[in-house]
Amino acid sequence: MNARTPMARSEPGSLGGVKAVSVISTGTVQIHPEHPYGSRKPLYLWLLTSRRWTPPRAINVFVIEHARGLILFDTGQDRASVTDSEYFPGGFTGHVYDRLAKFDIGERETLTEQLGTLGYAPGDVTTAILSHLHQDHIGGLPVLSGADVVVSAAEWGELSRPGPELRGFLRNHILLPGLRWRQVTLERAKDRSLTPFTESLDVMGDGSLTLLPTPGHTAGSMSLLVRRKGQPSLLMVGDLAYGADILRSGRVPGVGKRRELAESSRKVLALAERELGLIVLPAHDPTCAQRLLDA
Repeated sequence: MNARTPMARSEPGSLGGVKAVSVISTGTVQIHPEHPYGSRKPLYLWLLTSRRWTPPRAINVFVIEHARGLILFDTGQDRASVTDSEYFPGGFTGHVYDRLAKFDIGERETLTEQLGTLGYAPGDVTTAILSHLHQDHIGGLPVLSGADVVVSAAEWGELSRPGPELRGFLRNHILLPGLRWRQVTLERAKDRSLTPFTESLDVMGDGSLTLLPTPGHTAGSMSLLVRRKGQPSLLMVGDLAYGADILRSGRVPGVGKRRELAESSRKVLALAERELGLIVLPAHDPTCAQRLLDA
């Protein structure tokens, strides 16, 4: 195992069989500051006119070793996006993608290579849960034909609305042959400790992995609560925020529906107050690796 791989390992026999949680990175991304920190300007105005870029931010994939299988939360960015000139659409839509982000993905930063640092291969993955269907979260799908791919039904519905590519959904890289899609609808939460969330889904049926609705960045965005015996719980929030510190400050990202982002953020912060020591892990937070090591 690569000694530099960030990892938090639970004690044997932990809640629901969570044995270890790791974070791997499929490269880095630079975005405009208005993207993670928000802006009063309309989206397309700042996207097409901003000249500043953030420092590189990790494209995180979370790997959960569970007694019932190997589970991913998100799958990262596909290296083909920086090597294949036809990966993105052309025309105005392609120009929007050029303005949205700049990726740096090395040969050893593919999902396959990064899983290898943990001693695993894509074929070992039993379930891949997607926070949402944007490109930097679905990049590992081509190598995950042996896994169940979980997405919210609300998010799946976005693919049928007009202009999905312009809204960030690259259908050609999502609707791949051979994938086993599982669309889920969250249910009325019976666990009062999840308040203020009123809907949830117990993924494994043992309380260790719970999906929570956190719409705003996209209509069907979900977060994953990982509970471990004797250790702080983890909450992986996708792109609800681009840093745990940004979330705590009350600022919401510049991409998505501001009111829904604010409401989902409020619920996450309220849950963090109830769940002592809860560690919030956004998909592009550069501090995720160290905080997970410290957990």
